[in-house]
Amino acid sequence: MTSAPSCPSCRQPMEVHQFASNLGGALELDICFACQGLWFDRHENLKLTPASVVELFRLLHEHRTDQHHALRDSMDCPRCARTLEKGFDLVRSGRYMVYRCARGQHGRFSTFSSFMVEKGFVRHMTRPEIDNLAKRVGAIYCTSCGAPVDIRKDHACPYCRAAFSLIDPEAVVRAMEGYAKAGSPQATQPAPVDIGDALVSLERDRSRAERERQKQAFTGAADAGDSSFTGDLLSAGVSLVWAVINTRSHH
Repeated sequence: MTSAPSCPSCRQPMEVHQFASNLGGALELDICFACQGLWFDRHENLKLTPASVVELFRLLHEHRTDQHHALRDSMDCPRCARTLEKGFDLVRSGRYMVYRCARGQHGRFSTFSSFMVEKGFVRHMTRPEIDNLAKRVGAIYCTSCGAPVDIRKDHACPYCRAAFSLIDPEAVVRAMEGYAKAGSPQATQPAPVDIGDALVSLERDRSRAERERQKQAFTGAADAGDSSFTGDLLSAGVSLVWAVINTRSHH
């Protein structure tokens, strides 16, 4: 296993994880869970097998309550130290942000949410879903740029103008069908999910994790009636997807 590069944002060593490549053999990806980012050497983002994506979901779910860092405004390529160029790619499921090596030789830094959009695992939220969520959650993180947005006032991100979106468990399971026990042709479709319930549950998990980290009483834990916390649609979606994958793997 090669040594890990430093995260372009927090500049701490990234974790190296091995995945199966669709070209055969192993693929090493560099992950920073604190910054919720992946470093892809050239074309590595195209080489993950569906089974590897399931494994990546498992890792993201395991780290769902980790403390997260905001991305720096300026980030450097971990290979050549030149400033990464910020840009957008467009796929059928929407536009997503990437940070590319300025030389065009060393790859790209992608947030977890951008990777999910790239793979077609994300869908736009409907207006009723947004209105329902606004009654229960004060703000959400934009899946496109990561900015906190007051969902009670805005129905699209005021910073990057992206529509609010979430990970679609049905889309993920369809893509994973037949791989890594993600399901079988006879398996039933996943039941509709309540993203609001998932966000509240995730906030409770994070509150418990924070209490453990601080080893003292945490008085700001959210409950089902609290609308003041900021919901992470990405982490909530990962939790929903992992629950669906686990359920289908036992059928």
